[in-house]
Amino acid sequence: MSDASLLVLSSLAGGDKHGYAMMEDIERFSGARLGPGTLYGAITRLEERGWIRPVKSNDRRRPYAITGAGHAYLRDQLVKLDRVVRAGLRR
Repeated sequence: MSDASLLVLSSLAGGDKHGYAMMEDIERFSGARLGPGTLYGAITRLEERGWIRPVKSNDRRRPYAITGAGHAYLRDQLVKLDRVVRAGLRR
């Protein structure tokens, strides 16, 4: 998976959000600004894998929620990334 996918999953782990809210949240917690193409490409891939799902909304925005499988995948990837970060910092 791409870094963008991990950023989207991390954002949704904090609660349901629509695309623009995810972009703002991701920039706030990571400093990375995802363009719309990158963001919506990641959303499409994550939805196809069953790691996120759309949530009903009363307006034109389409919020998403992370699924149980998405939480499990995110946790696994973050544990692996943590090992890499710790090894890199030691070196």
